[in-house]
Amino acid sequence: MTDIDQIIKTLKQAKQPMSDFVHLMENYTDPYLVLISCILSLRTNDKTTYPATLRMFELGKTPEDFAKIDVKKLEQAIYPVGFYTNKARQIVQLSKELVEEYNSKVPDTIEELIKFNGVGRKTANLVLARGFNKPAICVDVHVHRICNRLGYVKTKTPEETEFALREKLPVKYWIDINTLLVTHGQNVCKPVKPDCTQCPVAQYCAKKIM
Repeated sequence: MTDIDQIIKTLKQAKQPMSDFVHLMENYTDPYLVLISCILSLRTNDKTTYPATLRMFELGKTPEDFAKIDVKKLEQAIYPVGFYTNKARQIVQLSKELVEEYNSKVPDTIEELIKFNGVGRKTANLVLARGFNKPAICVDVHVHRICNRLGYVKTKTPEETEFALREKLPVKYWIDINTLLVTHGQNVCKPVKPDCTQCPVAQYCAKKIM
């Protein structure tokens, strides 16, 4: 059986370096900033997302700011994140809906969040965890990959992994699991050629890839 308690403890003690974007997200407490930052990050690496996020926030930081912004101006600010034209339109439309239908307040349930175009369960969970400090499991490709490599779950998609973790992962780890495993996945347990010889939790792993 995978010793998840020891794995979490060991990864926390390892203190692997976070990417600038992950560190930025760790320090956000405004649900709206978490929401639109996460939209930028989808299908884009952190090195590109981080400066684009900073440029975006030079234009504004509230739903009111982005509800009235020129889409082309936002496109220019967030370029070259993946699908930047679509993301600019999504952020503007989402901001308008927040202003007009939610009194500029980001909803605090997954069910409401995923009603917005471009917002899936990964983004919704991150908003709940980081923006509202509510127990929520944000599962991206790193969390999905590493949980399966460790043998903690046996799933085929990130969404399946989220629901599997909801069943067995202690709630006290729900908020932290994303940052820990994303950081571990970026530094050591990479998609291709993971560095198992440098892995602090290799002894607990069901699938060492040398």
